[in-house]
Amino acid sequence: MINPQLIEGLTEQFTQLVSGETKLPGQDSVKDQIRVMLQGTFDRLDLVSREEFDAQKAVLLRTREKVEQLEAQLIELEKSIRDQ
Repeated sequence: MINPQLIEGLTEQFTQLVSGETKLPGQDSVKDQIRVMLQGTFDRLDLVSREEFDAQKAVLLRTREKVEQLEAQLIELEKSIRDQ
């Protein structure tokens, strides 16, 4: 899930770009619609937060280390079988 603060910030920037600094009638409605549109777009992109990415990266690194250890053990076992 994308950080709601990011969506809020993008919404604010977009509404300021479109309407300027002056408060216009219906601006809050447009702002809400933009927020919903941005949230829907990010949801469809299947993005993950930085925290989720870092957690999965750590899991992958631990898994890679374990695979490398198991490969080394397998090589040693194969070597000991050949030497018998």
